[in-house]
Amino acid sequence: MLIYARNSEVASNSIAPSDEQAVLLRMEEQLPPVLSVIAGMVDLTGFFMLGNIFTAHITGNLVVASALVVRGGHVNLAQLLAIPVFMIALALVWLIAEFSRRRGSSLVRLLLVLQSLLLAAVLVFCVSAKPSSNPHGMLALIAGLIAVTAMACQYALLRLALPKAISTAVMTGNLTNTVLSIMDAISLGHPLMSADDGRLRRSLYLLFGFLLGCIIAAMAISTMGEWAWSLPAALAALVVARPVMWSGRGS
Repeated sequence: MLIYARNSEVASNSIAPSDEQAVLLRMEEQLPPVLSVIAGMVDLTGFFMLGNIFTAHITGNLVVASALVVRGGHVNLAQLLAIPVFMIALALVWLIAEFSRRRGSSLVRLLLVLQSLLLAAVLVFCVSAKPSSNPHGMLALIAGLIAVTAMACQYALLRLALPKAISTAVMTGNLTNTVLSIMDAISLGHPLMSADDGRLRRSLYLLFGFLLGCIIAAMAISTMGEWAWSLPAALAALVVARPVMWSGRGS
């Protein structure tokens, strides 16, 4: 009986790595487009509702704040704090990942849960406090920085658990991949980019996902107000609630 148990344990351990690799490959393929929709919704909702702060395209806040300084306009404090808060949030996520001792798909699920909880916190805070009534006030600053922290979880997820995945929130690289991949595809000569048959498709999915998120958010803001935050929060919760979508296992 003991020999059988040990043999079973060895067999399960030998199968687990290949199963884990298959799950990670599936996550790298299917998860980023959904995350790009979330990023698009969060970025545009934060920009319009919380004083022109970019909550996903973090470094864009430097451009906006610098332009306002040059023109003599009012700089939103949240725009100045977004980058240091983002950096602190990334460091905290790293610590959470390190002390949780989770890796691979298990770490993906942990960071998806954190993202979902933070977006739910933004929703509850905005619906109850209505920070958009004073986009440059303290309440808007708090809401914006919570959203920035949620996006830090998404960025960290890609770098720590799915390093081969493309960025879901900064579209400049995806647009570059799309145009250069198209030029390589239609060229009669030797391709200039490294061979990657899926690069164009993945980049297009992410571009479309981010654009779709922005369009949905714009429509939601005009009809739902503060409740527009419910859409990225709901989609983030759906991703957490349906891990079968990424693991390929039955429900």
